[in-house]
Amino acid sequence: MKTAAILVARLIFAGVFAMAAGFKFADMNATAEYIASIGFPAPLLFAWLAAFFEIALVIAFLTGLFFSEASLLATAYVLFLAFAFHGPAHWTGNQTEFGFFVDHFTFIAGLLFAAVHGPGSAMVLRRGGRGLVGNHA
Repeated sequence: MKTAAILVARLIFAGVFAMAAGFKFADMNATAEYIASIGFPAPLLFAWLAAFFEIALVIAFLTGLFFSEASLLATAYVLFLAFAFHGPAHWTGNQTEFGFFVDHFTFIAGLLFAAVHGPGSAMVLRRGGRGLVGNHA
């Protein structure tokens, strides 16, 4: 049961970041416009960087390679997104933004838990070229 839960959590993390990257790749200019709307510099550059960063996170979550490090980086990224795009400056007259802001913290909690506990023992690509390791329990 524990192994299945960990694998499902990894798939959820990977799925969320894959969808985010997919939306960026589908309309990079719209993503850049959204980034520009908060006054961030070089929005098209950061849109591309964000998309490729999210793909790297997907790979880490699916393979387990650098899993804890990726979880911590994802935590910092999601925290930045929460404040930059949904933080207190966006709450005036729009309670939905507060809800989006709070939702980021539930995701952050999961990422921090994952960072501490690691990818589990099943379906993990180990550093040093030992290959994909599976737990048959």
